Amino acid sequence: MKKVGLGFAVVLALVLLGGFVLNQLGDVAKTAKAGDCARISGALDSPKYQALDCGSEQANVKIAKVLDWNEKTCPSGGMDYSTYTGESTLCLMPNFVEGGCYGQDTDAGIAKVDCATKDSVKVAKVFTGKADRAACGATRAAVFPEPAITFCLERGDQKQ
Repeated sequence: MKKVGLGFAVVLALVLLGGFVLNQLGDVAKTAKAGDCARISGALDSPKYQALDCGSEQANVKIAKVLDWNEKTCPSGGMDYSTYTGESTLCLMPNFVEGGCYGQDTDAGIAKVDCATKDSVKVAKVFTGKADRAACGATRAAVFPEPAITFCLERGDQKQ
């Protein structure tokens, strides 16, 4: 097994950075629903939320759950969700696609990239309906409990 290392840490740190960014987006929660996808851009200076089809190459996040205004936390038991808190809370997870590679993007935080990109992370397998680190065996896992999904990750910039 090759270590995922820095690339994995960079991708997850950028996904989590979305929680800070999304706290500044305004009225997105009024129309957003679980299963919707979006592109977050302007991550550091002027965050923007653009609703997109989940199949879009530009969609970098997916809404996992929408919480009522009085619910304070996203589901636990796996990776931390990025959040948007306004009139309601959006729990966000990465919109990873099996076989896709992801890396750092200065505008969006995380973006789909060519697998040869330095420090890219490849999504080797996606288990929908299963939140189980063991499903990935020796490969690094990113697990989200609701909706249950497990992403098995490996380095994209090295031949396996």
